Amino acid sequence: MIRRLLVLSIFMTVVPGVVAAGPQKELTPKQKEAAQKDTSPLLPPTDEQAVDMAITEMLGAWQIGDLELLKKHYAENVLVVSGVWEPPLIGRDKYMDAYQRQRARVHGVQLNRSNTFIRVQGSVAWAVYQWVFTGEVDGQPTGYRGDTTLVFEKQGGQWLIMTNHTSIASLPEAAPAAQATPPAPAKP
Repeated sequence: MIRRLLVLSIFMTVVPGVVAAGPQKELTPKQKEAAQKDTSPLLPPTDEQAVDMAITEMLGAWQIGDLELLKKHYAENVLVVSGVWEPPLIGRDKYMDAYQRQRARVHGVQLNRSNTFIRVQGSVAWAVYQWVFTGEVDGQPTGYRGDTTLVFEKQGGQWLIMTNHTSIASLPEAAPAAQATPPAPAKP
């Protein structure tokens, strides 16, 4: 009886592997191409990850001046509050016009984000982060530090920016970001 169980267990272990490894069907060129192109992740990103990726892609588009990619991340009726004293912009087209005017004055842009915090609640998300901007504005090297708050809404499976509020925390005359030290704690 033990021999039969041993033979059966060996048979059950070996036979499925042999059956699975049976004759291999040659893939068509179309199937091979599809298999090579399939780079989809195993799991879809969480909403927090999707918002973070949207911010990364939007900032990349902002830096390189890719207007079409930038548009992809803003809702039609976005509200944009800039870091300078000016009226808010209402609507993606107005923001894109302002962005293009600004972009014409700026070269060698680098915008680094840090201290990002994202909160998702249903189809709405909030993201806050700090940033350091370096580059040339009107031919002069300059740098700024600031904060941004973004409010997203999930529309058609995509997270779109509904509100973009940016504040400049320090002007070019301030200490460079790399050498900045946090303020000393307040004394009681």
